Amino acid sequence: MEHTLNTNQYLAEGKIGKLMMKFSIPCIMSLLVSSLYNIVDQIFIGRGIGYLGNGATNIIFPVTVIALSLALLTGDGCAAYLSICQGMKDEKRAKKSVGNAVSFIIAVSLIFTLFVALSRDNLLWAFGATEGNIGYAKEYFFYIIMGIPFFMFANSMNSIIRADGNPQFAMLSTLIGAVINVILDPVAIFVLHWGMAGAAAATITGQIISAILAGYYLIHTKTFHLSRDSFLPDLSVMKKFLPLGISSFLTQISIVIIMAVMNNTLVTYGAQSKYGADIPLTVVGIVMKVFQIVIAVVVGIAAGSQPIIGFNYGAGKYRRVKEIFKTMLMAEACVGIIATICFEAFPQQIISIFGSESDLYNEFAVMAFRLFLSTILFCCIQKATSIFLQALGKPFLSTGLSLLRDFILSVPLVLILPRYMGLTGTLYSAPVSDIVTLIAVFFVTGYIFRHLKQKEGQTSTETDVPADVCPSRQAAPSALL
Repeated sequence: MEHTLNTNQYLAEGKIGKLMMKFSIPCIMSLLVSSLYNIVDQIFIGRGIGYLGNGATNIIFPVTVIALSLALLTGDGCAAYLSICQGMKDEKRAKKSVGNAVSFIIAVSLIFTLFVALSRDNLLWAFGATEGNIGYAKEYFFYIIMGIPFFMFANSMNSIIRADGNPQFAMLSTLIGAVINVILDPVAIFVLHWGMAGAAAATITGQIISAILAGYYLIHTKTFHLSRDSFLPDLSVMKKFLPLGISSFLTQISIVIIMAVMNNTLVTYGAQSKYGADIPLTVVGIVMKVFQIVIAVVVGIAAGSQPIIGFNYGAGKYRRVKEIFKTMLMAEACVGIIATICFEAFPQQIISIFGSESDLYNEFAVMAFRLFLSTILFCCIQKATSIFLQALGKPFLSTGLSLLRDFILSVPLVLILPRYMGLTGTLYSAPVSDIVTLIAVFFVTGYIFRHLKQKEGQTSTETDVPADVCPSRQAAPSALL
């Protein structure tokens, strides 16, 4: 009897451009919609409550990013492992990994929610709360954490749904949740006058619906069928797929660290400037969320390509893997160029979407967009390369490249540059990090292409199969790390 995993054979035979569009467009839409959860709140809160309310959401944002990091650790890791197993036609390990991913994320989400609920005040002050916005932050926090388990489950399952060959459903589940959020936000804020609580209630309602749809999909999968045994914890399987999600996890965690450092630095040096503490804190929070929209497109292209890359790598089609990578980079570069033009030419128009504020506020906002996002093209290339490495089952390289920009360089620069340049120094941290990281990308890309060229010359099936990732066809399985 033929394995159901063979239904994804077209990934090794279809035209690369068509396959990337089939998988990447729904993935982009899904991630864009996910990013819009925060943007929509910012827009309605900015217009209905003011910039202090927006500052409060920026304080809570790192908590949701930590939740997302745990979701992506599970989901992206399982998706990468699933795609490689599909290429090797190993159905047993494929469905076992998905079942374990479901059990793992449910347990972790409940533990994490309990932890943040008990640590509320310490977390808010650590992430840069001020006397002006702490009241709004506490109100928003109280309600938003109720949706964390649903948020984590939906985001982790989305990656797996895409790897199962159904990116359209992944997009739809997220889109429906976001539409509900968009509809309920103005009703809760402007009609019912629920303020920050209303904005949070609208958000978690959308998250619950998305989680329900993701759960529904698990009993209607395409390339595998889960059984009760699939959900029983299997450490040998978890040790294989979790390392493949470390890059995504650490990328998000590094964002939390840099945001905590950035927020506190902005409050400290902003208080010493003409802008005060609250304006820089609010503006940079908005800039980073707009930045996340661009990154959603970039990650969408790369993550959408991940099942294609993983399947072909698992099937030993290394020349095709290189072609996919080149096509992917060209698309990412186009996104980066368009984003650069928008941020440099139209910063005032972008910031005005989030409400009309003082001239001083607008002055800092324009400067922040033009400086902080001036090298976003380089960042797009780095993000895509990191996800490509993840798809190849190379967590060390993928994680190292992500951490170089988002942690190793950014955190020291945010702390050091303001000492010599004042508040403006915080805005130069991103472009300096991007330039240095781009140099590293060139070296890593060269190494990967040499690695794939060597693989092309191998004729033995046992040699071609990446045994360190999915060892079921090997006599003596080796550890991933």
